[in-house]
Amino acid sequence: MEPPRNLDADNGPSDDEALLDPSEAAEIIPDDPDHPMDSDDNDHPPPNGAQEQEEIPLQNDSLAHFDHHTDSIFCITNHPLIPTAVATGGGDDTTYIFSADIPSPVLPPSYESSPSTSRSSIQPIAKLTGHTDSINALAYTLPHGAYLLTGGLDGQLRVHSTTDTSYPLLTSTQEVPEINFLAPTSHPSHPNTFALGASDGSVWVYAIDPLSDPANPLQVLQAYYLHTEACTAGAWTPDGKLLATVSEDGSLYVWDPFGEAATAGITLPSSSLGSQALVGLTAADQRFAVEDGLFSIAIAPSGAFAAVGGAHGMIRVVGLPRLGTASSTSTSATKSLKGSGAAGKPKGGRQTGGPISTSGSTPGSSSAGQAGAILASLQIQTESIETLSFSSEHSSLLAAGSVDGSVCLFDAAHRFTLRRHIKEAHDGYAVVKVAFGSGRFSSSSAAAAATASQTASGSDGRDTKHSSSRDEEAASWLLTSCGMDGVVRRWDCRGGAGGGAAAAGQQQGLVKEWRGHRGEGEGGGVLGFVTTPLGGGTAGQGAVVTAGDDAVSLVFG
Repeated sequence: MEPPRNLDADNGPSDDEALLDPSEAAEIIPDDPDHPMDSDDNDHPPPNGAQEQEEIPLQNDSLAHFDHHTDSIFCITNHPLIPTAVATGGGDDTTYIFSADIPSPVLPPSYESSPSTSRSSIQPIAKLTGHTDSINALAYTLPHGAYLLTGGLDGQLRVHSTTDTSYPLLTSTQEVPEINFLAPTSHPSHPNTFALGASDGSVWVYAIDPLSDPANPLQVLQAYYLHTEACTAGAWTPDGKLLATVSEDGSLYVWDPFGEAATAGITLPSSSLGSQALVGLTAADQRFAVEDGLFSIAIAPSGAFAAVGGAHGMIRVVGLPRLGTASSTSTSATKSLKGSGAAGKPKGGRQTGGPISTSGSTPGSSSAGQAGAILASLQIQTESIETLSFSSEHSSLLAAGSVDGSVCLFDAAHRFTLRRHIKEAHDGYAVVKVAFGSGRFSSSSAAAAATASQTASGSDGRDTKHSSSRDEEAASWLLTSCGMDGVVRRWDCRGGAGGGAAAAGQQQGLVKEWRGHRGEGEGGGVLGFVTTPLGGGTAGQGAVVTAGDDAVSLVFG
């Protein structure tokens, strides 16, 4: 037997001895690159609990985005005089102010030789902290937006001055467990005055006046305690004189915070409603009762009536007291509601409260009129009415958005007849907000700029006025909606009823839709929006700025 070889470096085999003789090779296998193996998905299912990854196409129609929040954005508002100044409040207990002044492109991307896919990331103007729980309500005071109000689930009300871009804190208070809404009044004699609705059912009216009392700039004007459960929504009449609020207990109250109804000689219906409650309707009245509560309210531009929405798709329309001048449009709308019986019933609902009188509605007069009368009871949608909006007096429409994903349009000038039911307005996901007009500021801003131009050139501006009027009338037919599907849609509400889904497009009056939020109801819905002039645009061309459940605010145009 051959002894083992020594593999030490000095005695190791030579390189030639270590090589294999080619003649000893049985087969030479050529190099072959790797190829994917054939497989059968059925033979090799994914491990237990594993999900196959599906590629989800994303569509983003936004012009810019604001992404500094770290939790859902629950509320959004913009400045009454500088509508591109937007404030957002979220679940991160923080309020941000940023500018949505995004220049509109000269040409659409399809016309550009090298279209850019990047979108502007907006930087904050100011960051406001101090709350210890989510920001649930935001509002600028009227008429000049001198203060920004923030209300939180911690019950804090914080008042920030807008005279400086840092938005310094003026004062704060905490009277309630949680703040549900903030609503400023437009009353010309009561600037910087607003209402607050709370989770304990209380309603507060405050005035901000640092000049009269620098040590106590926030003054309580009124506090009401008739609601027995959470006060969910409130709205002022267009003249800012009366305040209407609703509650989870199913009640509606109309308040007279400034005592103007009493001064006008309007008597109160019952002393049990308190010294300044002009109207009080509760679930004890079976004609008005809405089981499981009321969640939304809107007041007609004429101030003649309010619509309240609640559980199970129920809507009640209630007459309001009239203070001061009444418009001819509101008078004709009130006359159209006269009558009883089958001819007086709106489609899908019923009219109650008997004939509606127009006595006391002459211009310049004040009267209780049909205050508290139930003018209509409507039920088309199947789930809660989360949002209501009246159009301008040009079109006299009432829009209702429901948790069932649908939007209904009722004709206020014809006994609230159902004009259109958009059943799949948001593909079965809850509708969060509906609002008429392309923007509360767009037409007025354009008209003001045009008027200034006409004045400088010496023109009388008659063409401008006519053009502005036409723009306002056209915009009054536009309805914008958002929902938990993460989509914002704009509808043309002219014409009759249509059927089918939102995908039917023009049959439903769909003008445009904007996508970019995550959607699908999983932390990606749109929880609110405001509209602004786009690049100094005109009526019908306003940009839409959103509050996303995905912690992002998008600017669409």
